Amino acid sequence: MNKRIQVLREESFAAVPCISIERAVLTTDFYRENLGRYSTPVLRALNFKNLCEKKTIYIGEKELIVGERGPFPKAVSTFPELNCHSVKDLEILNDREMTAFKVDPEDVQTYQEKVIPYWQGRSMRDRVFEHVPEAWNVAYQAGLFTEFMEQRAPGHTTLDGTIYQKGMLDFKKEIARSMAGLDYLSDPDALNRAEELKAMDISCDAAIVFAQRHARLAEEMAANATDPQRKAELLNIAYVCSRVPAHAPQTLWEAIQMYWFVHLGTVTELNGWDAMNPGHLDQHLYPFFQKDLAAGEMDPDQAKELISCLWIKFNNHPAPPKVGVTAKESGTYNDFTNINLAGLTREGQDGSNDISYLILEVVDELKLLQPQCNVQVSEKTPHRMLKAACRVIRKGYGYPSVFNADTVVLEQVRAGKLLEDAREGGCSGCIETGAFGKEAYILTGYLNVPKLLELALNNGIDPLTGMKIGIETGDPRQFENYEQLFDAFLKQLDYVVDLKIRVNNYIERMFAQNAPAPFLSVVISDCIEKGRDYYDGG
Repeated sequence: MNKRIQVLREESFAAVPCISIERAVLTTDFYRENLGRYSTPVLRALNFKNLCEKKTIYIGEKELIVGERGPFPKAVSTFPELNCHSVKDLEILNDREMTAFKVDPEDVQTYQEKVIPYWQGRSMRDRVFEHVPEAWNVAYQAGLFTEFMEQRAPGHTTLDGTIYQKGMLDFKKEIARSMAGLDYLSDPDALNRAEELKAMDISCDAAIVFAQRHARLAEEMAANATDPQRKAELLNIAYVCSRVPAHAPQTLWEAIQMYWFVHLGTVTELNGWDAMNPGHLDQHLYPFFQKDLAAGEMDPDQAKELISCLWIKFNNHPAPPKVGVTAKESGTYNDFTNINLAGLTREGQDGSNDISYLILEVVDELKLLQPQCNVQVSEKTPHRMLKAACRVIRKGYGYPSVFNADTVVLEQVRAGKLLEDAREGGCSGCIETGAFGKEAYILTGYLNVPKLLELALNNGIDPLTGMKIGIETGDPRQFENYEQLFDAFLKQLDYVVDLKIRVNNYIERMFAQNAPAPFLSVVISDCIEKGRDYYDGG
């Protein structure tokens, strides 16, 4: 770990997690002025563009990879259009003994006077609880299950290698072609597709604007820099930000910055609490490393420094905190970014490379809370990779975790995925498996199985409250054998799962219609071609 990384790491550890209401205020002002003037996808895209144009930007003194979700490291944005924090929520977050988020008293007042009055009854969470059936609400309150989408946008997202081959200007050309191919004569959904495509196009412009603002700031900082080395670094940062994400990256530095701008875009657009993931980062970055190495423009130590800068960026981003009872009980800063190493290539060859080993060194040296890291082990994985991973695992960090890549591929193929897409997949967020860049991860929540057994033992009655929250499956005192008890348990299970999924399907449609993600849709396969949002079957 060189001096720069030591300083950045110490700054990341020393930074105090806090709530930034900047995004909430900008979003509230935008909605107050523009709601009803545009279709929902275009409204969401214009709000994203407004944020990219106006949010505070930050470049740290020694940074090489730039960009923060909030106005400075560890400043966490809120998303009132999804779940609007109450004053009580903000007080709880500020006062939590562990994993607190500090909140400025003036920001609490602004929330109370400006943000809460507008979003009360309008947020996705309020609308969900307003329309769910009473049976679902009773079961939810009793703790039979959780509903992830009442707190944040649905699911994890993991990317493939597309963003390293295309820039936003390339995506805009694809969007234009898709727009030109709309069939208003025979396709009744053509207008909806057109609005979604317009939104995607606006989102591309927004990401470019955000990067250009960083380029200008870096140029201004370079003009005032007295240290020649830092001046040169700032000018290079300006050049990199002028190229990506507008254009496809050409160097390792540009490739890493490209990913980070896309990452920031997706977590600024919506609250993806359950993780934005780069997928097989080692495979994505390796061609750029090879090219820079051959040209004499990069050596392994410089590559490791850039990767370390990215790692610290991940660690600067605690997860946006939740609301209600979950704000009090859910103590985590982790945004669950999970980076896959090794595994297989799309062609079925060993996916490990020099970047894989550099990343393991970075994980070992930095010892950060996030990003998480896993090694996908297949029959093709060399012993050298296994030993390198084990040298880190034996330190007791808990990472990298290890998964059987061959089983991951087989299970995805069994589920209907193409073999090549399955090989490119792996684990995201916690450990959810999928084909990276090719699907939406819509997570529904947790099921409280012991509570179902409790219902079976009490004929559908919750012993904690005395309320009937399940179905009548018989007095357990009359059961003659274990099979009768198990049959009662299965009936309670069927009832609760069906109740959960019916409402879950409804909530999924609410997000598709009211909280689309046009920027995320740009970088996920098929969304542009179909003219459909990531959350709407794109």
